[in-house]
Amino acid sequence: MRSLFLEPRFFYAGIAVVIGFLISWTFQPLFIVSQIALMIFILLCIVDILLLYTNKGISGNRMMADRFSNGDPNPVEITIINTYSFDASLKIVDEIPPIFQRRDLEWNLRVKSKSQKTLEYSIKPFKRGVYDFGAVNVFAASPLYFFSRRFIFSEDKNVAVYPSFLQLRKYEIAAFAQKSYQMGLKKMRRIGHTMEFEQIKEYVQGDDPRFINWKATARRNELMVNQYQDQKSQPIISIVDKGRAMKMPFENMTLLDYAINATLVISNIAIKKQDRAGVISFSNKMSGYLPADKRSNQMYKIQEFLYAQKTNYKESNVDLLQRFVHANLKQRSLLLFFTNYETIESMRRQLPYLRLLAKRHLLVVVFFRNTELRNVLNEPAQKMQHIFTKVIAEKQFYDKSRMVKELKINGIYSILTTPQQLTIDTINKYLEIKAKGLI
Repeated sequence: MRSLFLEPRFFYAGIAVVIGFLISWTFQPLFIVSQIALMIFILLCIVDILLLYTNKGISGNRMMADRFSNGDPNPVEITIINTYSFDASLKIVDEIPPIFQRRDLEWNLRVKSKSQKTLEYSIKPFKRGVYDFGAVNVFAASPLYFFSRRFIFSEDKNVAVYPSFLQLRKYEIAAFAQKSYQMGLKKMRRIGHTMEFEQIKEYVQGDDPRFINWKATARRNELMVNQYQDQKSQPIISIVDKGRAMKMPFENMTLLDYAINATLVISNIAIKKQDRAGVISFSNKMSGYLPADKRSNQMYKIQEFLYAQKTNYKESNVDLLQRFVHANLKQRSLLLFFTNYETIESMRRQLPYLRLLAKRHLLVVVFFRNTELRNVLNEPAQKMQHIFTKVIAEKQFYDKSRMVKELKINGIYSILTTPQQLTIDTINKYLEIKAKGLI
């Protein structure tokens, strides 16, 4: 029987009986005892098998979402139900995709008769795509523990790993909450009068006296003020660079996946604030364009769009991007350009095209600090080779700050951040730009 397995107690008892027979060759009275022990052993084996196969035994299921959030812990729940008339000793093995390299998903427990047990753990994927989960295997043994019977359920479950929708919910709450600073989001003060006229209403205490409408006041013979609302429906375009520079790994995820997660979050917040969100992806050629919109299904389109993005390890063509934006974006837009520069020379090669983008649009270049350089700089130099390494690391670290200044001189906004802070810093920059009315 493929579902029946021998347990160590079976071998221990069998070996004891065999040893009894061997000793009986020299000590004859032990032969009868050994025969009786063999009969009892066979009887117990039969009873154990009957106990394991008399009813349904063990049932259960594995509960998890059809979609996992990339880079986040995703909960998985296994429920085991014991329908046996005895307390069962169980060994549970969950067959998760090999890519996770988990060796701790094996449990040994005892479940009382006619009761159930729930196990919980989490899976943290680091790459988008489809993951194949195998079966949950439960090996059940009776109190005799000579055999165990295998039960299999929740076989062949496919789970798609999407950009981090869990972060999407978390930062959406933070961006609109009164205490958003607790999440690392800055509270921005409104500057200027970049608001759209809504209506004329009677003045009440607390209204800004600068907005008093004197003509309407003269007609009504009472103070009237203009009421404004924030400008809405502004295009917010996230540009995702899929070139080889974005393949650099950080804490098991690529910079591309960090950028994709941030794009999903900022697009959701922009739509919630009544702006229009869109996405462009490119590398050596244009690979995708989702026009800016704020309709109810736009977030679904953005999520599906980002799910399919992969790097092709080629050099990014920013000239092609600039010409594409010029041809397709006629309205002034906020462009959040997610890319990466490891040297100031690589940034300068793209600078002429970035200036052209910034002429018609508000361009924000988002690129990354190399956190490994900080670790190198903090380590003490004990050998001449270490000194050379620290000098090179310090120059590269300094070059990142020079890139920010050079972009600013050319009228281009920038965000220099770490992968962990990428989403928060991008949201803060968006809120700052909205508060200052720069777009």
